[in-house]
Amino acid sequence: MQPRAPVLLASLAAALALVLAACGGPSRPLPEPMSQPVSPAIAPAPPPDPGHAARAAQSRSAAEMHRIEPHAALALPHPYPLPAPEDRERYGTIDENGIRLVAQAPVSTFSIDVDTGSYSNVRRLLNAGRVPPADAVRVEELLNYFPYDYAQPTDGRPFAVHTALAPAPWHPSNVLLRIGIKGKDMASGALPAANLVFLVDVSGSMNTPDKLPLLKSSLKLLVNQLRAQDRITLVTYASGTRVALPPTPGSDKGAIVAAIDQLVAGGSTAGASGIALAYQAAQQSYIAGGINRVLLATDGDFNVGVTDFRQLKSMVEDKRKSGVSLSTLGFGTGNYNEQLMEQLADAGDGAYSYIDNLMEGNKVLVSEISSTLATIARDVKIQVEFNPATVAEYRLIGYENRMLAREDFNNDKVDAGDIGAGHTVTALYELTLAGQRGLVDPQRYQRAAPATGRDGELAHVRLRYKLPAASVSQLLDVTVARQALRPLAQGDDDFRFAAAVAGFGQVLRGGKFTGDWRYADARALAQGARGADRFGYRGEFVKLVDLAQSLATAAPATAQGGAPAGHAAR
Repeated sequence: MQPRAPVLLASLAAALALVLAACGGPSRPLPEPMSQPVSPAIAPAPPPDPGHAARAAQSRSAAEMHRIEPHAALALPHPYPLPAPEDRERYGTIDENGIRLVAQAPVSTFSIDVDTGSYSNVRRLLNAGRVPPADAVRVEELLNYFPYDYAQPTDGRPFAVHTALAPAPWHPSNVLLRIGIKGKDMASGALPAANLVFLVDVSGSMNTPDKLPLLKSSLKLLVNQLRAQDRITLVTYASGTRVALPPTPGSDKGAIVAAIDQLVAGGSTAGASGIALAYQAAQQSYIAGGINRVLLATDGDFNVGVTDFRQLKSMVEDKRKSGVSLSTLGFGTGNYNEQLMEQLADAGDGAYSYIDNLMEGNKVLVSEISSTLATIARDVKIQVEFNPATVAEYRLIGYENRMLAREDFNNDKVDAGDIGAGHTVTALYELTLAGQRGLVDPQRYQRAAPATGRDGELAHVRLRYKLPAASVSQLLDVTVARQALRPLAQGDDDFRFAAAVAGFGQVLRGGKFTGDWRYADARALAQGARGADRFGYRGEFVKLVDLAQSLATAAPATAQGGAPAGHAAR
């Protein structure tokens, strides 16, 4: 057996040379097949091979390639495209409101919504070169991101209600009914004393520039607005929870800023235990007659403890009974849980905002601090009854997750949205008037609408609300007269701009009800309705419409789970 050892070694060496030569690239000639090796003591030496030198050189070249430094090999062109980072952003499903026949369902009831997070999140996605997923676009939050110049209340109520009518820009034969609410203004210096508990996510998922660093910069902007009577507490959570700053007077700005500077990210995300500790801290510093609020700042990526969406929402619903409300401030990309942020704020009688840059942080925590913190009316519900003699069909644009049953309107135990000082709230209905062709074919057999003597009315709008310390609601109502209908061109800037925003949002969602109306139409309408635009929000919107159109036109595939490709190029 020993004489075979040199033969086996020679065979292994030859096979290794073949492998190394083959690694030199498919364009190189393969060596000829080798015959079964025999003992050199028995077999005669083979004749000289003229290609041997070339093959040996190839083998040496291949061997040298395999000795390249690992990091240099990684720099070589990759034969396949690298996979994109996993996108774990989560959005609640939205079933867009459909057409309702007045003959079958003359009454529409919903809760108001003062959230604005969907708009700034859509802005973030567009600025990143992505068409937003349809469920990321909540049209009511796009509408309510913008302040409107509605008149202040003059009758002692906490807010005023205004209605207006004009043709729908995407269906000129239809009519847009705008319902506008204006909360009573309150200067920041006149706000009640505030007990604010900032619940800050410092888990590892927050360790990117658009998360914890942006959050810290935004909080520092708020510090300059604090007064001596205000109290600030910082509670942090990651793998565990702790009080990073005990209740501190707003006048001690140095201590507050120092505590903010010390926040660092790391660990898992025990959000539920953080919420419990934040409410406990708020109760310990409770200010009777003041503002008592927890502000949760996170990307929503809870992964330790209670993580179930329904359990977290139920937990916050129970905590709001203590008199402490909860608002949410969303940050970040990639793993952002938008559904959780929006629904927790709703359950906590607060507002949801998404902060994608420092300007937005300034808007939420400085420019609009009064409406962010001070509640002037609670559980505000809107109910609209349409006149079957004058209106055939209607459709509420947006507010899909704010719909209420008809009987909920008079039930003071049913929760609804709150209005902050100076808030404006806008809702739009698209109406098909009687005698006009609608989207639903008329029934062959139906009763004629009874004569009511109110043929000049299109609708009756009723609102219920509670004063902040009250448990019984009050009623306010407004009649919408047909004679108020004006051409769209004669509508005020606020009406036309709101129509442009609503149209844009619908097109961004796929344009199910907007026909051939396009981004260019939304842009033209918004551009002509910018008005004074003190903060530049409307001008920025026009640029976002341009960006959405460019993204959709350039490559419908850019949608990345966004609007259907058939609508992307609108």
